[in-house]
Amino acid sequence: MKIKLFFILFTVFFINLSAQEYIFGKITSEDHHELPDVTVINIRTDERVLSNRDGHFMVSGRAGDELRFIKTGYERINKKVTRENISSSINVTLVRTAELIAEVEIKKNLTGDLKIDSKNLNAPKKVEKLKSDLAVYLSQKSDPRIMAARPGEFVQPKGQGFSIGKVKDQWDDLDLANYLAYALGEKYFTDLKIDKTFIQHFIYYVFAGGFERRNILKYGFCSDADLMRFQRAVLVRISSYRAPQTQK
Repeated sequence: MKIKLFFILFTVFFINLSAQEYIFGKITSEDHHELPDVTVINIRTDERVLSNRDGHFMVSGRAGDELRFIKTGYERINKKVTRENISSSINVTLVRTAELIAEVEIKKNLTGDLKIDSKNLNAPKKVEKLKSDLAVYLSQKSDPRIMAARPGEFVQPKGQGFSIGKVKDQWDDLDLANYLAYALGEKYFTDLKIDKTFIQHFIYYVFAGGFERRNILKYGFCSDADLMRFQRAVLVRISSYRAPQTQK
């Protein structure tokens, strides 16, 4: 009887020990709008999930784990999981990344005084001559090597404009791979444990998984929605990716 009771207690203890805990939460913007498609990463387990259309997410974890929240256009944040977060929902707020505001030129108002207004509105002769000289200089053709990209510098591919006849793709896969690496940034891939030397190899691996890019290549333009589709494809393919072995 004692052995049977001990076995029952041991079984209950083992079930409680191995029971999986989950962390639930909701992600909103600083203006209280629900944020869908936010990548949530448990740093300890490397598990990745996406928030749904209402900003809710669920990821396995335990107290002491650290969660990372990533979304294009927002500052990424890390949050430590406490025991209270296991028993109740966790609320996360993402802040938009800072954007530069265009400079606004403030023009002088007319005073009604002809002498003052003529000085303010009429540029000096030296300024007019300088503008004229600049116009002549800018009208001259420059050496194309001056504007060429420096070695290793990524340049946004530029289409050739409208042409009559068969329209060729403005980009190829190499152009798109370079743009994705530039737009998402090296840290995005290193957070996924992709070595920086294999970033382009991994992007081609995602392409091979069926990532639809026909219109992107045709028009030479990758929208925010396309970037989000690529990130979803990354989450699907990352678990099966194996980087090529380098020869020593």
